[in-house]
Amino acid sequence: MVYAVFGIILGAFLGFLAANYFASEKARKSKQRVADAEAEAARLVTQAQTKEQDILVKAKDKAVKILEEARLDEKRGAEEIKQQKGELVKRENEFATKLLSLDEERKSVETNKAKIAEELKLTEELKMEESKKLEEVAKLSREEALERITKLVEEQSQDALMSRMRKLDLMETEEIERKAKNVIGVAIQRLASTVVAETTTTWVELPSDDMKGRIIGKEGRNIKAIEQLTGCELIVDDTPGMITVSGFSPIRRQVAKRALDKLITDGRIHPGRIEETIEESKRELALDIKKAGEDALYQLGISMAGIDPKLIQILGRLKYRTSYGQNALQHSLEVAHLSALMGEELKANVTVCKKGGLFHDIGKAVDHDLQGGHPELGYQILKKFGMPEEICYQSLGHHEDKPKTLEAVIVKAADAISGARPGARKDSFEMYVKRLEELEAAASGFQGVDKVYAIQAGREIRVFVNPTQMDDFAAAQLAREIANKLEAELKYPGEIKVTLIRETRVIEYAR
Repeated sequence: MVYAVFGIILGAFLGFLAANYFASEKARKSKQRVADAEAEAARLVTQAQTKEQDILVKAKDKAVKILEEARLDEKRGAEEIKQQKGELVKRENEFATKLLSLDEERKSVETNKAKIAEELKLTEELKMEESKKLEEVAKLSREEALERITKLVEEQSQDALMSRMRKLDLMETEEIERKAKNVIGVAIQRLASTVVAETTTTWVELPSDDMKGRIIGKEGRNIKAIEQLTGCELIVDDTPGMITVSGFSPIRRQVAKRALDKLITDGRIHPGRIEETIEESKRELALDIKKAGEDALYQLGISMAGIDPKLIQILGRLKYRTSYGQNALQHSLEVAHLSALMGEELKANVTVCKKGGLFHDIGKAVDHDLQGGHPELGYQILKKFGMPEEICYQSLGHHEDKPKTLEAVIVKAADAISGARPGARKDSFEMYVKRLEELEAAASGFQGVDKVYAIQAGREIRVFVNPTQMDDFAAAQLAREIANKLEAELKYPGEIKVTLIRETRVIEYAR
């Protein structure tokens, strides 16, 4: 027991001694670390101070260098400013010298101007005095003398002036005709077209004469129904085995012909069936009209993308419209082709020429249904469907005396070529006689005209004048006035030649 207590005390004492030893050792090491850190800090401070001194020295050197460069730049700038100032002073002196010189010249010019004005005034006074003296001597005023001299020169040189005027007119006419014939000839030789004149009647063949009675029906009810629904007249007694469909509207005649063909093939002919057949024929004809408009655009190479379908439908209606026996759609195609060819020769807008030629008579498709002339109706239709103004104007321009655009002139010429060429159109005897009478009456209304004859189917008029009432100069003026009157009052395709004849005969007898 005693040993155990003693061991515990001894162990505690030894532990205490060990703890003190370790604590003192730890404190010693801590002091050593502090001392080392202080030494390192002192070394770093010393090193930083050394670097600071080096940086300060370098900064001072750099600052000195910059100051020296700034002084040099300032010195150079001052020298340049001094030099420029000297040049400015020199230029100011030169300008001052020039201003003085210009001022002297201006004064000299003003002095000369005043002298010239005085001399001109003096000259005018002298001219006025001389003119007054001449008027007193001649007993004529200046205006009277000028008028008398002009009249005298005109009388003495009338033949020469007339000859010169005729020569110039002939040269101008020949050159214009040569160029026009060249353009038209090139266009026509590239376009081949055949035309068959159409009439206002259509024939429907019958399988037998018995079919006529079935078409007429009991008490004529079938034929009355057909005439009432189509607006055409059926003639069944003139030609054996044939029914004639007569009417002014080609569309109505086509509806009647199609309906009759269907009824004859079907064999069932009564008012109810007639009405159904006519409605079916109208639908088929509407499709045919649309196809005709699309085919026309295809033939000309015009895209249908930018054209309203309703306008294409109206264009197709021209297939069943005639003008003096000429098919309107075929005429429009010819005008479009000719306009495009002549537009290429004359460097015009070919697209406007082609579309304008195709749509120039579009108003004829509706002129039977609406009030107004076909040029105005065509212009309104094209504007309604959004066509450009230069194309819309072609509908009006081809009927104007002086179209406003080159393209309109080309379309007008192409329209005249297509409509006036031999065989394209036909006139009735009454229309032919009326044309000749109007031509002769238009030229007979001038003073000095004795006789007027219309020849060459109305393409030329010959005017005989009284030689005692007018001279050659007045005759040339009269021929031009007659031509202008025909252009203004008469609307016929093609050209009308005016030939004025002034003949003087002197007869003597030798006995």
